[in-house]
Amino acid sequence: MAAYSYLFDILKYTLAGIGVVYIAFYLLKPYLDKSQNLQALKIRKAISNQTLPLRLQAYERLVLFIDRVDPANMLVRLNGNGYSAVELYNIILNEVRTEYQHNVTQQIYVSTQAWGTVRRIKDDTINLVTNATQSLPAGATGLDLGKAVLNHLSKLESSPYELATAIVRKDMDNIF
Repeated sequence: MAAYSYLFDILKYTLAGIGVVYIAFYLLKPYLDKSQNLQALKIRKAISNQTLPLRLQAYERLVLFIDRVDPANMLVRLNGNGYSAVELYNIILNEVRTEYQHNVTQQIYVSTQAWGTVRRIKDDTINLVTNATQSLPAGATGLDLGKAVLNHLSKLESSPYELATAIVRKDMDNIF
């Protein structure tokens, strides 16, 4: 009988101890959660402070890429008057691909929409120059190719390069 009394006392104290721990845990849980949330917020802020300059630089590079592959700017920069149309075509393709490869790592820091815009501009520029080259007669000069490309661009309602820059800038504004 004394053993049952002894076991009953142990059970009573054990249940009381578990109850106290249970109540203490739920009283302290909001404070523990708040502390954990504050630590997570500090970590996110630290990461944001480190990545924000990289993200801004990535958007700057995308805008620069769009400007550099704009045929109006590229033809002036390349000064293709002394080349044949085929030579200038190859130079332009090489220039666009090189610029794209130089900026391909920026997709890590920008949104999918901004990077998709850059890919479309690259592909559209290559297609534009290819179509202009194919429409020229054999033996055409680089000047003829430049005129054909610029003529095609002038027929468009709005410049795809300005639209792409606007999309990238709008996307960058979402950072803030």
